[in-house]
Amino acid sequence: MTVIVVLTAFIATILGSISGIGGGVIIKPVMDAICDLSASTISFLSGTTVLTMTIVSLIRSRGGEVRIDRRGTFLAIGGAVGGLLGKMLFSLVAGSAANPSLVSLVQNIVMVILTLMVLFYVLLKAKIRTINVVNPVVSTLLGLLLGILSSFLGIGGGPINIMLLSFFFSMDSKTAALTSLYIIFFSQTVSFISTLIEGFPPFEISMLLPMMVAAVLGATIGRTFSKKMSSHAVDVLFSWMLVIITLISIYNCIRFA
Repeated sequence: MTVIVVLTAFIATILGSISGIGGGVIIKPVMDAICDLSASTISFLSGTTVLTMTIVSLIRSRGGEVRIDRRGTFLAIGGAVGGLLGKMLFSLVAGSAANPSLVSLVQNIVMVILTLMVLFYVLLKAKIRTINVVNPVVSTLLGLLLGILSSFLGIGGGPINIMLLSFFFSMDSKTAALTSLYIIFFSQTVSFISTLIEGFPPFEISMLLPMMVAAVLGATIGRTFSKKMSSHAVDVLFSWMLVIITLISIYNCIRFA
């Protein structure tokens, strides 16, 4: 099982680094499907792996042609606060759930809804007129929403990042991908610090360390591919990832129901 999880982390972080969705949106549903671990443990393993990936991706992106949008700072601030609120929301749901599987079920239902929303947006993207938000307060609030969702779902980011950055800020795919990773970095850092203070859930270090190594390798390879790919190619990759994520999440909903 560990081999499959590490391989998933490797592939997910390559794809996540290219598309900006973080990789956790693949790691989390796959681990839900094949691992008999608690939702809090899976969220921690997934989130830490994604945090590792974003650090490497952001370091390797320095000096490149694609830059983080200037509004990314306000989004990141909102994402950091949202990461903390999302962690609190997860703890509240996990603490009140009579059945531990119910938490995973709720997470996967939300994942299906969000992923389908983004998929329809991508398919109709050419017909949708985007807006260009410049207000710092609105930018911070949108970052807050992204941080809450990513931390609660334990995915470190997700397709919703790209949709909001595209619609509300009129960013092209590659700029949205890099800005999304920037937001994910802040939200996951705050979430990790919160976990550090509250106490780690039960986990095997023999699984976490290989996943982090896979994240470093995946992020390195992903940034290399990203430099060579066009925005259209990133869009195509993103669309196929949405289909796969939706199918896995639907399977998990059936499994935990």
